[in-house]
This record gives sequence, C-alpha cells and structure tokens, in this order.
Amino acid sequence: PARPGGRLTNCFACQARPRTEWCALSEPDLKLVNDAKIDREYAPGDVLYHQGDPCRGVFCLQSGLVGLRKVGADGNSVLVRLAQPGDTIGYRSFLAGEEHKLSAEVLKPSLICFIERPVARRMLDTKPELGLRFLKRLADDLDTAEDKFLQSTSFDILARLAHLLLVLKDRFTSEEKDGALKLELPLSRQDMAAMIGVRPETMSRAIRKFEDDGIAYFSGRTVQVPDVSVLFDEIDAET
Repeated sequence: PARPGGRLTNCFACQARPRTEWCALSEPDLKLVNDAKIDREYAPGDVLYHQGDPCRGVFCLQSGLVGLRKVGADGNSVLVRLAQPGDTIGYRSFLAGEEHKLSAEVLKPSLICFIERPVARRMLDTKPELGLRFLKRLADDLDTAEDKFLQSTSFDILARLAHLLLVLKDRFTSEEKDGALKLELPLSRQDMAAMIGVRPETMSRAIRKFEDDGIAYFSGRTVQVPDVSVLFDEIDAET
C-alpha cells in the first residue's frame, strides 16, 4: 500500500537522488518533499497512469524499470521509451498542465515515490534551479528522440538491433567476461521491435540472422553474445 510521508524511502538517503532534478533542492525544501511524498512498491504489470488520465503529480523512480507506452488508434500499445532509477516520470504532462500522453507500466519490481501536483508546483514556483534542470531533461529527451529517428532512417535493421543490445547492456544488469556477454532482457521481443521501429516479424528475422551469423543467441529473454565487439562492428558498417 501507499505510505504517506515516505516510510519506505527517505529522500536524504536516496541513492538515485543525485541523478534526479530534485538534487537542486535545499535541505528544508527536500524535507518538505520527503514529508509529503507517497512511496510504494510496485510489481510488473502495475500501471502508474493511463494515457488520457489527468496529471495529478509526478513519480520518482528509485529502483526498478518503467515503460512508457503509446496506444494507437488501432488499440495497439507501442513502447516509446524506458524510465530508469533517477528518472522523474510524467514531468512533461505536469509542466504542460495537460493530461498524460502516454501510459506508464511497471516492467520490473520497482520502488516509486509520488509527489502530488501542489507540492511539485510549489517547488517549481520558488526554486528556479529546479525548473532549469527539468528544462535540461526535456532537451536531453529531445536529443534522444532525434537520435532514434536518425537511426531509423540511416541504420539498417541489424545495426539498430545491435545498437539496442548495447544500450540495454549499459543500462541494465548483465554479465560480461572475456568479451562475451549474457544479458537478461527487461523487454518482450514485441517491445524491442517497437524500440527500433520495426514490426515484430521483422525483428524475428533479424534475430534469426544474428543467430545464423553467430552474433547473438536468443532464448526467451536471455541473450548470449559470444563477442561484444561484433555488435560494434555491425554498427560501424553502417556509419
């Protein structure tokens, strides 16, 4: 259950805080947020909010993984991006004063704090540095979106899959020894396809090609890469 006042977490001891916009707050302001926040443990499949819901505040991800999804006119859900520890989820809708444009679904067991709109608004109105940090986050997100678009127009499918595996390696728990990699994927193959802008059947063909060429082997959500440098070679061939 949710715990007003944050009995599960403490902002002052949060290991993710240095990576958040909230690190700009002074101790008195951080105490206000700490006392007002609501924290909770979430399980995979839990939804923080649905596309079209009113924005009632922002969520701070302390640990775990959250996927941001867009539901199209055909009813299909597409994974747009991933939120990691230190990310503030829902901040764009909060800043714009709009309903949520995406849905937020928990993908791994997560510990998340919720800061209600009045508290977050008070901090923004009185602490310009906080607003500047959110502006920088917005610019960084835009750069990421532009890079993703560039890859979709200039990289072939195999290079995009190689790039995705390298990104997941850097962001999530993996085992690497003597150039070989074992990665536990946090995503389904359908979500992976969405992240590189291809259809699931196209992703399946790319995976078969990787396996036929000995680049990577997929079993469920486990990926074995005998030589990580080959993934870089796949990308370099396209640049």
